[in-house]
Amino acid sequence: MGPKLVHIPTSKVGKRRIRLSLARWKKIDLFQVFAMTGLTLLAIFMLLPIVFIMNHAFKPISELFLYPPRFWTNQPTLFNFQQLLLKSQTAVIPFSRYLFNSVLTTLVTVAGTIFVSSMAAYAFAKQRFIGRELFFSFTIVALMFAPETVAIPRYLVIANLGIMDTFLVHVLPLLAAPVGVFLMKQFMEQIPNELIEAAKIDGAKEFVVFFRIALPICMPAVATIGILAFQGSWSQTETSVLFTQTESMKTLPYFTMTLTNGLANNVVGQGVAAAAGLMMFVPNLVVFLLFQRRVLNTMAHSGIK
Repeated sequence: MGPKLVHIPTSKVGKRRIRLSLARWKKIDLFQVFAMTGLTLLAIFMLLPIVFIMNHAFKPISELFLYPPRFWTNQPTLFNFQQLLLKSQTAVIPFSRYLFNSVLTTLVTVAGTIFVSSMAAYAFAKQRFIGRELFFSFTIVALMFAPETVAIPRYLVIANLGIMDTFLVHVLPLLAAPVGVFLMKQFMEQIPNELIEAAKIDGAKEFVVFFRIALPICMPAVATIGILAFQGSWSQTETSVLFTQTESMKTLPYFTMTLTNGLANNVVGQGVAAAAGLMMFVPNLVVFLLFQRRVLNTMAHSGIK
């Protein structure tokens, strides 16, 4: 004889599920309910500008000047992007040149910022030298200065270095990232000293310890620094305005800025400005979405020692 099957009434199964659901709800604190509700509403509110930017770029001319403004477009169109492309084709320097300059300088800036910040953080966290705390204090003090306050000293330094009107002016000013050094140092301090000492006993040199042990452990911080460097470099217009005179050395944000400034006073210019704004915004959004989990890990561990 086979095993006997025990039949459980459906009503009992339903009651058991209800009891489990009630038990779960009893574990939820009232504060958690209010906190989740408030955070959800705040997230929706912060999402509104992104929704508006994306819809605004696809609005026809008839919907751009409606009052009150609408978040959603009733008749999406690519007319604004066509006008942007048409305007870029009539420019002296082709659109592809500005795009190439931006992509090249952004990639070099991201790689350079990660390298410089991680090397400085490793020295502050794991090396012992005279003036270590003093130099790190200077780095923390640098966080208090807005970029506009150091525009004139930065211009003088670049002019004295003799790199005006070169690709270096798009990269060199952005390599000094105090935020990146701070975040990387907080991560580096969590690496056990015993692990580094064991690697040195096995014959590993300082650069091997840094690239093979320290840097892989700090990948969440590396991703965060990369995102910050990408956002700062991709939308940078200061270097093209102040440090370059040759039009072929300027970047895409400068091109879109001059493009929209020249058309801002006419009706078509508003649509072109919306399309250009979306074009500059989408890469930042995509990069952040790809690495957001590592950014959250960095924020969670940056204050832990």
